[in-house]
Amino acid sequence: MRLTDSEWKIANCLWDKSPMTIAEITQELKESTEWTKYTVIALLKRMEEKGAVTYVQEGRTKYFSPAIDKAEAENEEVSTLLDKVYNGNAGLLISNLVGSDRLTEEQIEELRRMFTED
Repeated sequence: MRLTDSEWKIANCLWDKSPMTIAEITQELKESTEWTKYTVIALLKRMEEKGAVTYVQEGRTKYFSPAIDKAEAENEEVSTLLDKVYNGNAGLLISNLVGSDRLTEEQIEELRRMFTED
């Protein structure tokens, strides 16, 4: 299941802390997105239809939790990126990252360790 950029923002909130109410999610994302509660409600409804979130209702309040594993969603996103941009070639992705100055020396060293482990 693919998440949109907006859905990723909500999913990350829920992976960090759940369950959360609509008000809590709106407050958490207010500074970075300026979304109203109505935007959050619409996104949560779409995510629920996709099977990305679930909720438990207590009285009038809904408590939302992620219904998908973060690692699974990340793997799906990486697979899509690899296929779409690099024609499935992970080496090109890594080469691009290393050559882009986006990785710190520590991250490059971590990659070296990963490739040299037996």
